[in-house]
Amino acid sequence: MPELPEVETTLRGLRPHLEGQRIIGMLVRQPRLRQPVPVDLAERLTGRMIKTLTRRGKYLLVELDQGSLLLHLGMSGSLRLVQEPEPYRPHDHLELALVNGKGLRFHDPRRFGLFCWIPQTPEQAMITHPLLCELGLEPLSDRFDGQYLWQTSRKRSIAIKPFIMDGRVVVGVGNIYATESLFHARIHPACPCDRIDLDRYQRLAETIRLVLLQAIEHGGTTLRDFVGESGAPGYFTQSLMIYGRADKACKLCGSLIKRIKISGRASFYCPRCQG
Repeated sequence: MPELPEVETTLRGLRPHLEGQRIIGMLVRQPRLRQPVPVDLAERLTGRMIKTLTRRGKYLLVELDQGSLLLHLGMSGSLRLVQEPEPYRPHDHLELALVNGKGLRFHDPRRFGLFCWIPQTPEQAMITHPLLCELGLEPLSDRFDGQYLWQTSRKRSIAIKPFIMDGRVVVGVGNIYATESLFHARIHPACPCDRIDLDRYQRLAETIRLVLLQAIEHGGTTLRDFVGESGAPGYFTQSLMIYGRADKACKLCGSLIKRIKISGRASFYCPRCQG
């Protein structure tokens, strides 16, 4: 599933190729996504100039000279630029045709993605749109720190892992990066969030930021894919310390990594490093 680093990589990869381009048409091959594609979307977009691309959590916002596009990659979505004409692949559901002869295609096998027009600018939508206005802090922002996590966790008893995955607390920390961050911070994923002291929250906030930045840097090595055939950002799999490594030796201490379920999600931890 695309998480914040993959969405940020998508943003950085597409931005120089889309900003300043005009949309000259749109093809909808499959309208049944997370929300049905509006029947008037092509009419709203045709002729519009793309001004800027921004991100809020896992949402991409494309500011136009009239309104904005709100995009979400869902569980399996990706965006890629193609040079027309190019054959469609299975699950290529939408395409924006650009004045420079390229097309932006939305590929989504599981169809949990979102692709819709909104009348607001991105700045206005972040305050008023129901999908955006209740989102928590950006983990790469200056406001996100251990003090914020400590204060937000008071009088809450849920496990720390679902706490930092709660988009109303902090956005974009999905299952993989929550698991990795807790390992680096030496915190057991099932520990109640209100039992963690300020010092450990300071360490956790720093590791969340570091893990996400490293993943974004790794994804940045594959930006060329956005004008090639795959359109898929680089995932962080080669650098994972613990996620998906159940019953394998911990890279730090050699203990066998354990797998448990927390809030219905697979979680991995080292019983010695995170005991």
